[in-house]
Amino acid sequence: MEYANGGGVAEDDVEAVKWYRMAAEQGDADAQYNLGQMYRRGEGVAVDNAEAVKWYRKAAEQGDAAAQNNLGVMYDNGEGVAEDDAKAVKWYRKAAEQGDAKAQSNLGVKCRDGQGAAQNYVLAHMWLDLARAQGNESARKYMESLVTKMTKEQIAEAQRLASEWQAKHEGVGQ
Repeated sequence: MEYANGGGVAEDDVEAVKWYRMAAEQGDADAQYNLGQMYRRGEGVAVDNAEAVKWYRKAAEQGDAAAQNNLGVMYDNGEGVAEDDAKAVKWYRKAAEQGDAKAQSNLGVKCRDGQGAAQNYVLAHMWLDLARAQGNESARKYMESLVTKMTKEQIAEAQRLASEWQAKHEGVGQ
């Protein structure tokens, strides 16, 4: 959107919101996601987390991985919706399966901590390893502390699962 980034026109968040809304209301997932971002950040509109959730959900339901992750974050933090770890995990998983590194890291933490999903260090390591492989620095830090709680066999199993996931989903993410 030219008004959002100043591409060829003066940057104008209010005008960007207007154009995003027109496209979002017609079902454009990118515009829905971007409108959610504008509401979450208070760019061109007042901060309104409930409105951000509304637009993230519309984009997420169309398969937008970034929107799915952000919707998970909103549930994780209780922003614009009631805090709900199970719903956070649901949305993180949808985005993680599409290769979204942030969602993979977030899902790994949920699996590590047993929040919204059964505690499972092997799956936590797998998701964190996949995120780390895409350059997610947070995932690397989480893995460093996680491996101190795991056996060598668990780590090997997690690495095997991550390799299998990567082979099955070649070209996904990044």
